Amino acid sequence: MNNIDYNSPEYKRSRKAYMAQCTFEYFICLLVADAFLAKLLEHLGLSDSAIGIVSSFISLVFIIQLAAIPLVKAKISTKKLVLTLDTLSQVFFMFMYVIPFLPIAASGKKVLVVLSILLAYVFKYIIVSIYFKWANSYVEPHKRGVYSAVKEMISLVLGIVFTMVIGYVFDRYESIGNINGGFIFIAFSMLVINICNFICLLMIKKEDKTAKEEENTSFKEVMKNIFAGKGFRNVLIFMMLFKFSTYFTIGFLGIFKTKDLLLSTFVVQVINMVANLFRVAVSIPFGKFSDKYSFAKGFELALFIGLGAYLCLMFTTPSTWVLIIAFTVLHNISIAGTNQNSFNIMYSYVDSKYITQAMAISNCIGGTFGFIGSLIGGRILSYVQANGNSIFGIPMYGQQFMAFVSAIFMIASLAVIHFGISKEKVKVQ
Repeated sequence: MNNIDYNSPEYKRSRKAYMAQCTFEYFICLLVADAFLAKLLEHLGLSDSAIGIVSSFISLVFIIQLAAIPLVKAKISTKKLVLTLDTLSQVFFMFMYVIPFLPIAASGKKVLVVLSILLAYVFKYIIVSIYFKWANSYVEPHKRGVYSAVKEMISLVLGIVFTMVIGYVFDRYESIGNINGGFIFIAFSMLVINICNFICLLMIKKEDKTAKEEENTSFKEVMKNIFAGKGFRNVLIFMMLFKFSTYFTIGFLGIFKTKDLLLSTFVVQVINMVANLFRVAVSIPFGKFSDKYSFAKGFELALFIGLGAYLCLMFTTPSTWVLIIAFTVLHNISIAGTNQNSFNIMYSYVDSKYITQAMAISNCIGGTFGFIGSLIGGRILSYVQANGNSIFGIPMYGQQFMAFVSAIFMIASLAVIHFGISKEKVKVQ
């Protein structure tokens, strides 16, 4: 590590390319989610319940990240592996918007769009930890927090402008009764973005041969080294609690805002935009804090802010609807800290040789608990609604009670990171 020149032209070029690639990738994510995806699936004839099922399957695809463990030892270079699978992922995302024009039956189009979504996410998730280790290796260890913050800030700001432009053009097509024209426009936009994405990946320096050879370790030895560290075990427990806390409530707030709080879609989008601007504003300060004190401390600060968000949500009703603004702002500020540190924290407690495998295990297990949280949360919400928005005889909306449960798990997460993770010796690598 001491002999690495992080200011060399190759390393500088790789960092810039990585930052640009993440922005282009974020653009694609925006085009295959939320309103754009809903318009496509609705046009193809999928029912609301079917769309919900598809969303559930997508959230389960993170299990495929375990496949990264054997892929680490593959003879193919990391750069070629990422280029191949990432390109396949982007092609399947783009193909989704071509499906409406295929000369096949409506039922066949529904099957194809579901398969395209799943395959796109499979190829995306299978390399996420491998790509992170490779691209992030060109960032100086003491500057990874700030680098991640700047990278996220650029993606967020440009993403706001991007969705406004794409959304405006798509709405114009739809307003004249030519929604297919809107799909063609999105598909062409994705093609241009995918080309830019591919060029950025090409510009990132190929991994060192010695670094690739270090990964030729037996599976048994890898698992032994990863789980031997108390720091990793604590991080794993923390991720289970944190993901459960998050997914237990967050996925059910869209309907709460529009149906129970009676907010218009426009008002919700304005609140989200304001909250994102706050997130952008605190990204770099969060990164500097994490670089100075540790990724664990940065995560801990973010959780305190997130806990404040849930406390606001617990008291949010139609008469106190303004609290949803406070919740959204605090939640997005919290995300600025949790997103930066969720991957970086592994560098503090796991040998760099096993970062990819450790991330895959953490993402898989943490994600599974998050999915379980969403399933339980959904059952509780149905129970509260069936009882006339009351629980234990106390009038309250389901999302208020769910916020209370999320707060409890958030406190448990804080306890693990403060009394466990933060006490472990931090690796600098």
